[in-house]
Amino acid sequence: MKKQRFGGNWTQEKLERVRKYLHAYTTIFAHNPRAKKLKPIYVDAFAGSGYRTSDRQEPSTLGLFPEFVEADTQAFVKGSARIALEVDPPFKGYLFIEQNQDYARELQKLKQEFSDKAALIEIVESDANAYLKQWCANMDWNTTRAVVFLDPYGMQVDWTVIDAIAATKSIDLWILFPIGMAVNRLLTTGGPPPEEWRQALTRIFGTEEWQKAFYGIENNLDLFGEEMTQQVKLADFKKIGQFFVDRLKTVFAGVADKPLPLMNSRNNPLYLLCFASGNPKGAPTAIRIANDILKG
Repeated sequence: MKKQRFGGNWTQEKLERVRKYLHAYTTIFAHNPRAKKLKPIYVDAFAGSGYRTSDRQEPSTLGLFPEFVEADTQAFVKGSARIALEVDPPFKGYLFIEQNQDYARELQKLKQEFSDKAALIEIVESDANAYLKQWCANMDWNTTRAVVFLDPYGMQVDWTVIDAIAATKSIDLWILFPIGMAVNRLLTTGGPPPEEWRQALTRIFGTEEWQKAFYGIENNLDLFGEEMTQQVKLADFKKIGQFFVDRLKTVFAGVADKPLPLMNSRNNPLYLLCFASGNPKGAPTAIRIANDILKG
């Protein structure tokens, strides 16, 4: 069996928070007369192999900048696919997207393990960004609702995907935002980052406004006493996290104000576990449940 591996205890913490929400979500759909008419689907856009183990291994790649991998994040695993299948009451559909061929093949074994749900499980070997946008555009959202879990290895999630998810007005989104594992490290201290990094940051934030939010002008004297103007980094983890939450608020009906920081062994945030709800009617309830889970 080809198993993925992960580093920190935060992986289990992340999965436990999501599990609690999925249970609350399916319970509402099972017992609310109006919700019973809708088909709730769980979507894992970076489903991995479906298994996890606490042993370490060397990473192959963690996205755009593999050199930024920390010991705590070396090829960490997600067991979210299996956790979703174990949730009771169950979903009425499961979509697992995984580009890695070996992991996608392992996911197929979940159909055997959860044979009673095999007909409900769809496994797609594809780029998550491209497939999700197509999926969002083609679904009948008059009869369907979904929870989407975006749990990337690094900076793979494009803002265009988040925008497409929000536009359905029918999806609750959990997303792992790589605040320290990647984003903060791209924000160079002596001035704006190089062009490739700037493009990557604009891609995940969906705007170039991060440059104004994270950098400011500083006036200093050079060695000859001449005034020198330069851009300097103003952003810290708090500013970066708040900027991303505010970006989510521009497209979703509701957003949890206090995402959960997932820390490394040096007590620095690697990721923020964020939640947003797209359905205007259901958002207040969804946000209340998510806030309780994120702080609990």
